[in-house]
Amino acid sequence: MGIFSHAQNAFEINDAKKIVIPFKLINNLIFIPIEVNGVELTFLVDTGVNETTIFSLENKDLTLVNLEKTTFTGLGSNDSIEGFKSENNTAKIGSNIINKSFSFFIISDQDFNISSHVGIPVNGIIGYHFFKNHPIIINYETKKMTFFSDEENFKPKTKKFEEISLSIERFKPYIQGDVEMTSERKTSKLLIDLGNTDAIWLFPKLIEDFVYNRPNIDDYLGRGFNGDIYGKRSRIHTFYIGNFKFEKPLTAMPDEYSIQHLNLVKDRKGSVGSEILRRFTVAFDYKNEKLYLKKNRNYNDSFHFNMSGIDFKQDGLQWEEDVMRVEAKTSIDLKGQQVINNSLQYKFVLKPIFSIAGVRKDSPGANAGLQKDDILIKINGKKTSDMTLQKINEFMKSDEGRKIEMEIERKLKKINISFILEDPIPYQQ
Repeated sequence: MGIFSHAQNAFEINDAKKIVIPFKLINNLIFIPIEVNGVELTFLVDTGVNETTIFSLENKDLTLVNLEKTTFTGLGSNDSIEGFKSENNTAKIGSNIINKSFSFFIISDQDFNISSHVGIPVNGIIGYHFFKNHPIIINYETKKMTFFSDEENFKPKTKKFEEISLSIERFKPYIQGDVEMTSERKTSKLLIDLGNTDAIWLFPKLIEDFVYNRPNIDDYLGRGFNGDIYGKRSRIHTFYIGNFKFEKPLTAMPDEYSIQHLNLVKDRKGSVGSEILRRFTVAFDYKNEKLYLKKNRNYNDSFHFNMSGIDFKQDGLQWEEDVMRVEAKTSIDLKGQQVINNSLQYKFVLKPIFSIAGVRKDSPGANAGLQKDDILIKINGKKTSDMTLQKINEFMKSDEGRKIEMEIERKLKKINISFILEDPIPYQQ
């Protein structure tokens, strides 16, 4: 993919010292609305990508100009996927942040769509060009990010933050973090990756004398530009970033096939994901190559794992009947007796449908008999149509030993299944 110069594809702040932008936080990921050529789209904010991509328009009528065919490569085991480049568009974030030379890439592969795994319509991903011109503070607790017009307005806001050096290489931010697999602490170059829901990724193929901690499991790690990503999950003893320390964080380790097409910068060993970053208020200053961190109330949260072994997805919406009790009315009958009339009113509302996208081998869900494409009806007596995808995933990350009872539909037949949540990768010395 081509890279644009700093003068092009730049967001600018109009008539303000700072602009506050609310965002949605789902599975540790940040989503914001951006108006492109007059059409509002939802983008994942991801420091792990350089160019902006659009992969779904959800039936929105977006006019595009200057289309040029191209290909994409990245995480995943396939060679590449085809797409298009579009230049000289107009993008707005709110009313005061505008980019009059907005350029992006369009992925034409319909299989590359993260909406079903997030639970809301997502149209694209934005990375380097979102961060390159202005300092930004991300507050995970208030779910707001603040753009600053210049360093003079930004710097006073970071006085109580810890400053950490960044290196911006190939338009992505890297830090030096310390990884302690068991007892030896090693400094490692790591990508700061807002688009990664995990705590830490390590690349065993690139780490000398790497030995997997036990226990570990083979698992599906996510999807990249070039297909599904597989590898192992385990826990390491300790991770350090600046003066901050995390004990027994979950760690994902992609296999060599999943990273074979990734053009890695020199000495990179892995990534720091949003399961670490959400524990801070985070400030990025790309121009001065600085990262600022301040603990928030999530800092001491345990590192929880989906103990069911089930990967869930949303399969669109369906009309469902809701019953509403209408306020009781009183009347007098022919004998002069008071009569109370209760009535029910029926309405139809659109509610989400959830299904099973995959089941990890030998997991509690697999051992209970759950299968790919099973449709969820209830979890622990509660209708899943009244839940969000995030709520369902939170069920599976709750206390070890918790009993989960599911009602599912398989081939038009309803089945009741139960299992006990079990952590397959507790840290062991």
